[in-house]
Amino acid sequence: MSLDKSVLQVKEFYNTYNDKFLSVYGNVIQAFRTNNVEDYLEYTFNSIGFKPEELVLDAGCGVCGPAAYFANKIDNLRIEACTISEAQFHAGKTILSDNDLNGQVNLFLHDYNQLEDKYPSESFNRIYFLESFGHSRNQNALINSCWNLLKEGGVLYIKDLFRREFDDEWKQLRADEIVESINRAYSYCVPELNSLLTALRKLGFLIEFIKMPDIDKNDFERLSISNEFQELFGVDKIKSWKNYIFPIDFFEVKVVKPEKFDTNNHLYFLNK
Repeated sequence: MSLDKSVLQVKEFYNTYNDKFLSVYGNVIQAFRTNNVEDYLEYTFNSIGFKPEELVLDAGCGVCGPAAYFANKIDNLRIEACTISEAQFHAGKTILSDNDLNGQVNLFLHDYNQLEDKYPSESFNRIYFLESFGHSRNQNALINSCWNLLKEGGVLYIKDLFRREFDDEWKQLRADEIVESINRAYSYCVPELNSLLTALRKLGFLIEFIKMPDIDKNDFERLSISNEFQELFGVDKIKSWKNYIFPIDFFEVKVVKPEKFDTNNHLYFLNK
């Protein structure tokens, strides 16, 4: 498997900094989280909506912290967990072994942009990205691949940070400057929400919801862990919330590949 230069950068980034990620974030490498991270994993489990007997794909799985949590919730849920990083792969194998999940979660090394080389069309009931979608530099092509890999009625779930938009030109310039520093530091490409929605709708995905994660603000971790990690990379540290131009929004986007078409009304409907 030949890797694009941007993919190699992501691979090298996580191979180099995996230990630092684990020391700061633990097994759940996500910036938007609750003070008790298991509360957010439970919330995510319910948002994605896993069902028994499903085959699902964790695209950009990190060290399998979330995958292990989800698999422990449903014994017959099967998870294919993909990472590009050897360091993450070896750490994830340990986590799965400690949880006796090697038979339920299949962790493998691969570029998630090339999953159609590994799996036939309509393989998965659900595909999810947990703050990993932005590591792709060809996000439209990645969405096309997800469409092909999902069964009819299958779900695509993306939880990520998205570039924020302002009417004020100065605020927008400042926010974009910080976004670019995030992209450089983390080998990322912070998605544009409108571009993502256009790509999803053109393919025919039905939007189930787009929303900020629905958690109590008192449970929100307030990015102090991420702030600690940013110091390691020279990304703007949030020293004070006063007059701070926050450059991103966190959103959950959940869409469905339709399986039924109402020929009388010429409309697709979610299978409910």
